[in-house]
Amino acid sequence: MFKGRHFEQSVILLCVRWYLSYGLSLRDLKEMMAERGISVDHSTIHRWVVHFAPLLADRFNRRKRAVTGRWHADETYIKVRGRWTYLYRAIDSNGDTVEFRLSEHRDLSAAKRFFRKAFAGTAGRSALSSMAARPTGKRSFPVTPQAAFRIGPAVVLNPYAFDRVSI
Repeated sequence: MFKGRHFEQSVILLCVRWYLSYGLSLRDLKEMMAERGISVDHSTIHRWVVHFAPLLADRFNRRKRAVTGRWHADETYIKVRGRWTYLYRAIDSNGDTVEFRLSEHRDLSAAKRFFRKAFAGTAGRSALSSMAARPTGKRSFPVTPQAAFRIGPAVVLNPYAFDRVSI
């Protein structure tokens, strides 16, 4: 992955990590590297980020821990950059985030998009393919991911409480 690069692997990874994690500008990173005795241009750092960020994301996603069979899904209304948006999120029983989505609308299509993204993102990380939804907490019924989209309001979540969804 790093063959033919003029800088060491550790320098490239450090710059990419700092840029993505801390929101530093490219020129700030250039100054920080200069303080450490490494002369690198800001455009070079940008090329590293563009090239290596997707590759690193793929490698990290391959090593992610498998999600558990029980999810907690939540929906709430939050302010992002001065605009009110709906936050849909799902966490597993270990407390790890399965998926999240910001949406301007709270409707069936937004919920469907969220669950489609969640199911697609965990396809390789979960051994189970079916799900049982408990919208009221009183009874459960087996549902495939495709049928969950047809159910609609049964899986739309209460904005003030965690609803359990088992897969």
